[in-house]
Amino acid sequence: MTEKRDYQGQCHCGAVRFTARTDFSSLGDCNCSRCRRLGWIMQSVSASDFTLHAGEDQLTLYHFNTRGIDHLFCKTCGIESFARGSDGKGNELVMVNVNCLTDAPEVDRNAIAHWDGANF
Repeated sequence: MTEKRDYQGQCHCGAVRFTARTDFSSLGDCNCSRCRRLGWIMQSVSASDFTLHAGEDQLTLYHFNTRGIDHLFCKTCGIESFARGSDGKGNELVMVNVNCLTDAPEVDRNAIAHWDGANF
């Protein structure tokens, strides 16, 4: 496993900008109706490893299903570059859309974990 480092991310228009500290050890995707349509690759990071630099006021909230995850979209370009929630133990997490990281390594989609969110 590689060491954690900081990666810069943003929405498409750049209004929402952030840093996520990760080692890409838990990359995944999901087959729920929403994630399947978005096609994003997820990386979970602790809330302490995520810093939102700009755009809090540009985010709009969407909830669905159990309403346990804050899906946050840029009001201008519509991109969801991250979501906020917690794990089963109550630890605050941020799910980062790896496709929104400007300096992330290329991801082999066949080598990531697949979450069966459609049957959750």
